[in-house]
Order: sequence, then C-alpha cells, then structure tokens
Amino acid sequence: MCGDTNEATPAAQAPPVQANNPIDLVPDEVVDDGASEHAGSIASSSASVPSSVFEFRVENGRTYHKYKDGKYNIPNDESEQDRLDLQHNLFLLTFDNRLGLAPPNEPDSNVQRVLDIGTGTGIWAVEFGEDHPDAEVLGMDLSPSMPGFVPPNVKFEIDDLDEEWTYSRPFDYVHSRTMNSSINNWPLYLKKAFNHLTPGGYFELQEADLFPTSDDGTLKDDSPLMKCTDLMYEASVKFGRPFQQIPPLVKMMEDTGFIDIKLNRFKWPTNSWPKDPKHKELGIWANENLTSGLEGFCMAPFTRAHDWTREEVLVFLVDVRKNMNDRSIHGYWPLWSVYGRKPTEEEAGATES
Repeated sequence: MCGDTNEATPAAQAPPVQANNPIDLVPDEVVDDGASEHAGSIASSSASVPSSVFEFRVENGRTYHKYKDGKYNIPNDESEQDRLDLQHNLFLLTFDNRLGLAPPNEPDSNVQRVLDIGTGTGIWAVEFGEDHPDAEVLGMDLSPSMPGFVPPNVKFEIDDLDEEWTYSRPFDYVHSRTMNSSINNWPLYLKKAFNHLTPGGYFELQEADLFPTSDDGTLKDDSPLMKCTDLMYEASVKFGRPFQQIPPLVKMMEDTGFIDIKLNRFKWPTNSWPKDPKHKELGIWANENLTSGLEGFCMAPFTRAHDWTREEVLVFLVDVRKNMNDRSIHGYWPLWSVYGRKPTEEEAGATES
C-alpha cells in the first residue's frame, strides 16, 4: 500500500455528518421475516492495446478481467453487467431521474467534455451523451464491458486510473461512481481529477457506504450482514485498497483545492420495510441489486484474502440474504453524492494574492 494512502475505518466509528438532506425513515406496519424482495468504439489512451485487455479468467464459477489482474475483485461476466445496469436505475430513482447532482447535469448546462471514471457497461456515459448531444463524453474502465454501438459523441477507452492520466485536453465534468475499494490513494486520485478539470469544472463522487446501519438498532453488530461487511473491509485492507468513508473526502477535496463542495446523503433500505412509498421502492431495487450481486461482491475477497472455499462462501451468504430480506430489520446503506468545483483562474488568482 502506498505510504500516503488514507485508510478507511469502519463506518460505525465515524462521527455524525451534517449532509444537505437529512432523511428519517418510518417502517411500514407490515412486518415479516422476509421472502425474497425481487422486484462507439473502444480505444485505449496507449498507442497499442495489450492483448491481455481482452482476456478473462474463470474463478469459482465467475469470470474476471485478466488485464492488471487483481486490481478489481468483482466479476465482469454477463450477470454482473446486468446487475450494473440495474444499479444504474437505482441511482436514477435515488436522484429523481438525474444522472448526478452537480450543475453539469442540468439540461441547459454548457458542458463540453466529460469523463466517466469506472464506466462499467457504459450506461451512464451513453445516457449523459444522449442528454447532452453537444458534449464529448469519454468513459474509462479497466475491463472491456462497454457497448459497441453508442451515440457519436460518446467514446470509451480501456485504461488504469492508477497510471498517469495522459488526456490532452481537460474536462468540464469528471464523474466517479462506485469506485470505493478500487482506489489505493485517495488524495492522489482527487488531485488527478482536479488537474484534469477546466477552471470552473466539476468533480462528482457517488458512493454507497460499505457498512449498513439502522436508526432503531434493529440491525445488530453481530448479525451475519454486519459480519459480511466486516470481512469485506478486512479483505480490502489486505488488497491495499481499503474502503473509504465518504464524508471525510470533503476535507480531502478542500485540501486538493476544490471549492463549493456539496455533500448529499441518501438511504438505500435493505428491503421494502419503509412506509414511505419512494423509500419502499428504493428498498425493493436495492435489495435486488445487492442480493443478486452478493456472491460476486464476496467470492473473490473471501477466497483470496480469507482463504475460504467457494462452498464456505455460499453457505455463509445464505444467512446474509436472510438478514437482507427480513423486514423486521430496518437497515439501510447510506448513499452519498459529493461534488466540488475547481476555481476559475480569477478565483484562483484572488486566493493566491
């Protein structure tokens, strides 16, 4: 691990954070112990694309990318791609059908160049390009899961964010979603984003906490779900990419030079337990997203970092899913959007003088 990496600590130890939108959830009156809740061209910034970019390996019944093997411990197979597209719709529901909260997402924004880091299936980049046809949108990821047919203003590249960023022109908006545990040096990551923004440009992070919680104490610290997230956190530390709490990133962004930083907090319920209709729907989608992805989230971390067998992982996850489907447990994952602006040249000059 890099010496200046900022290691995360479990969310349970984090101090209270005042976000812009506090949310109180009330459980619905119906309580049970839970049945299932289901509800352009690819380019590289390098001169040549290594053949390993398009190679995969099969491990414990799942397919993983082989390029820069081990940097990303979630599968890239069809099941995971379907889940990523489902998760995209969960974000849209959370953000009231907006792709993000930073000003460049407004329909009348004059955004010209956009970078989507960790683009995955490319669905965010494609939809942003459709909403802003005059903008040039670039999606970047380590694994080649992007579509081949996209709007003419959308392109993709296969690259490693840990390497030097070699973009020839800056961006008006840099978007980063669910990159936690993929970053080994958060101050450096923020600095790279800052340096590749135009003056006045925006950087936005959208991340869910690893650790769920409950406001009424119904999610116990010794529950299988909490044990699962503890094991995932321990694995991320062993991999040198520890899960980062999101609220402390506000101070890191300030230290990097960002201004006008906004932190917004949302809640993804573990299932349909909330009484509020919107959060009930969010819970249904979040439950499907997380229960369908649970094996993929846990298999590599548990077998690689904790030396579990595949069978041990599958047996353990049975009780984790029971927790997630239990409507008497009023758990939720905090979900964050934090964005900031790079000062204009005039603002930067005024600060220095």
